[in-house]
Amino acid sequence: MKKFSTWLIVMLVAIFWGFRIIVMLTSELGMNFGGFEPLNKQAEIILLFVTLACIILIVKRKIVGALIYLLSYGMYFGVNLFDAINMILSMGMEENTLSSISVYANAFSSLIGIALPIAVLFDMLLDKNQENNPKDNKTDWFYNNKEFDRKLDEREDKNNYRTL
Repeated sequence: MKKFSTWLIVMLVAIFWGFRIIVMLTSELGMNFGGFEPLNKQAEIILLFVTLACIILIVKRKIVGALIYLLSYGMYFGVNLFDAINMILSMGMEENTLSSISVYANAFSSLIGIALPIAVLFDMLLDKNQENNPKDNKTDWFYNNKEFDRKLDEREDKNNYRTL
């Protein structure tokens, strides 16, 4: 992971994961977190653990992690995004209640939940040659070359300096 865009995407994924944890906790405590609600509490808990495993796989540059992340978030947030868009279009401008704020907030959250896995997958596919420890020609000639290794002699680690 050498590119800044890869680090940025992984940080956004982790921040969104933390946000979903906060939404889940506030829902369990019976509080309102700005209109955000979990769509399905049992599925959300499972999805949080799956996302944690996917984040680890994404950092290790495994395409399987990006595919599982896209599939799980697409199935969870995709249906809600479609339903929310239909509800917003049918609701119109006449209703301006707390429930409409919740619909808009969850639609926005679902949109981010769909956009992040797509960004992760595109980042993986566009830079599929990038590895966890890539070869760097600027320094590997020195560190991987035996002729530049330091030769130890018998005086090594025998310097006993005393102050008188």
